[in-house]
Amino acid sequence: MIKLLTELSEGESGAVLEIRGGHMLFNRLAAMGIIVGREITKVSPVIMKGPVTVMVNRTKVAIGFSMANKILVKVADS
Repeated sequence: MIKLLTELSEGESGAVLEIRGGHMLFNRLAAMGIIVGREITKVSPVIMKGPVTVMVNRTKVAIGFSMANKILVKVADS
């Protein structure tokens, strides 16, 4: 199943499938370790379009709602 990062439930994980944005967004996310193919887990729920906290490479990273809304994730089968 494919979902936007903002649609994942707390604790749900999967592989980054696509980043829908330009080079600046792609580079900014890559600097945080968020790249296509990388495993990502949503740590915190989205509250009123606030920041989204995710776990990437055993590191917690907070990204803005609009950035998270441009990341497609292929959800891992449970």
